[in-house]
Amino acid sequence: MNSSEPTPDITKTYTNGEITVVWKPNVCIHSKLCWTQLADVFNPRERPWIRMDGATTERIAEQVDRCPSKALSYFRNQENIQPENIQAESIVEPMPNGPLLVYGNLKVKSPDGQETQKNKVTAFCRCGASSNKPYCDGSHVRIGFVG
Repeated sequence: MNSSEPTPDITKTYTNGEITVVWKPNVCIHSKLCWTQLADVFNPRERPWIRMDGATTERIAEQVDRCPSKALSYFRNQENIQPENIQAESIVEPMPNGPLLVYGNLKVKSPDGQETQKNKVTAFCRCGASSNKPYCDGSHVRIGFVG
């Protein structure tokens, strides 16, 4: 698959009978909050990586609510309401004296109209010295960029 082809829209579900956790891997920005804060449930080294018996329903729901990209969501089984179209939130963070980091899934369009799909974290040049614009190549260090 080349970078211009869309990635498959995969959705996986995990349930404990009370709630169902929905995971959309294409939306995930890998913030690691799930598995660093609740490793008894979320463990990317295991298959399946979500163990719904690792914590109480309320604790799982609390942790899923912390997912910054909303790649993880849940619904309560008794309500039988499933999330419709889960929209990811993008986060933009200027690094001191460095690049602009954009967390999330985005398309970068070049001047000739070519689109490139970027996922997770993308570093954009802020100093103007990159030889790989619009992306950062570390030139800000060489030129002593302050900003």
